[in-house]
Amino acid sequence: MIKEGFKSGFVSIIGRPNVGKSTFLNRVIGQKIAIMSDKPQTTRNKIQGVYTETDTQIVFIDTPGIHKPKHKLGDFMMKVAQNTLKEVDLILFMVNAVEGLGRGDEFIIERLKGTNTPVFLVINKIDEIHPDQLLPLIETYQNLHPFEQIVPISALQGNNVETLLNQIKEVLPEGPQYYPADQVTDHPERFIVAELIREKALHLTREEIPHSIAVVIDSMQRRETGNTVYVGATIIVERDSQKGIIIGKQGKMLKEIGQRARVDIEALLGSKVFLELWVKVQKDWRNKASQLRDFGFREEEY
Repeated sequence: MIKEGFKSGFVSIIGRPNVGKSTFLNRVIGQKIAIMSDKPQTTRNKIQGVYTETDTQIVFIDTPGIHKPKHKLGDFMMKVAQNTLKEVDLILFMVNAVEGLGRGDEFIIERLKGTNTPVFLVINKIDEIHPDQLLPLIETYQNLHPFEQIVPISALQGNNVETLLNQIKEVLPEGPQYYPADQVTDHPERFIVAELIREKALHLTREEIPHSIAVVIDSMQRRETGNTVYVGATIIVERDSQKGIIIGKQGKMLKEIGQRARVDIEALLGSKVFLELWVKVQKDWRNKASQLRDFGFREEEY
């Protein structure tokens, strides 16, 4: 049954890699459900964040940054991002105020021309530019596409995020409450635990590692006695040299990844966590469809 006056809908967040989509999603939802990194291509699956108030429910879909694919994983990520445009009530096209208009933005705008879905332009990272730079930036984008709204924000600082939420509510249709009020994502806990481990590995390792990491949760069990969850996970890399980097001298890097991930996993699960990590080499896994499926990238689900 739909409550009278209750508004709900699905909102896709798209944009070039590293414009702050996950930072925005985490800011709005108030919990860490999307991983954040200063390295591009950290989000690989659609992550649905659910924002609920007494009169509204917004289901956000955070897509992989739209980019020119270089391997099968890249193809998968592009399909996920583009398919999302057809399924939603509103598209937030997020751009980086510091970088300004780039070829990647033009590539996305071309794809937006083929959709009837309303599009908001969200200019993120306004805290990093001088206010005088904002108006020319808005005009540049305005000349390329008839955006429904243009909203400058800082996802990191929270500037204008509330305004953006109010404008989203304005355009959403009346509809049902899809999820319980206390649910913040539709992904199972295992998925988020794997993402938190992968985030720490991204933060702590060098440039050649990020695109080559996947994390598989081998086991996740709550012991009947006490309040401890035991998590066993394997970090998958493509080369022996990467395995060495992830493990580090005398296992120091792997230990640091585990310690940092455990803090976030404990906050997520609300209990003590015993985390055991392994590292495994699967050569060229990003170009093998069977391994992509094994690591959770199932095309039919997205």
